[in-house]
Amino acid sequence: MIDHISLQVDDIEVCMAWYSAFLHPLGYGTVADFGDTVGYGPHGGSPSFWIGKATDPGGRQTHVAFQAESRAVVDEVHAVAVALGLEILHEPREWPEYHPGYYAVFVRDPQGNNIEAVCHR
Repeated sequence: MIDHISLQVDDIEVCMAWYSAFLHPLGYGTVADFGDTVGYGPHGGSPSFWIGKATDPGGRQTHVAFQAESRAVVDEVHAVAVALGLEILHEPREWPEYHPGYYAVFVRDPQGNNIEAVCHR
């Protein structure tokens, strides 16, 4: 169900050190690093927990990505979001900067959170 989750933090360096130490005994470590955003996951695996430098003034949005079985499902989620009148942050498309085949839509929920539906095929 949950593909990954991301939290915004004020001090990325402090939080990177803290999460790296905290997650190590659980078998997780840094598996992706984009400088101001870091992904953690099982050693040698894919990131499922991210932290990133806070960018939203006046609050911190949470980012949650839900797994979709197909690109058609991502497109269906987009259609539902449009019908509900939600703000579309990013139309469905492939995001090769994440990895080839990463196809996702990003919307804002009624409380301002960044919600994603993603297919990795």
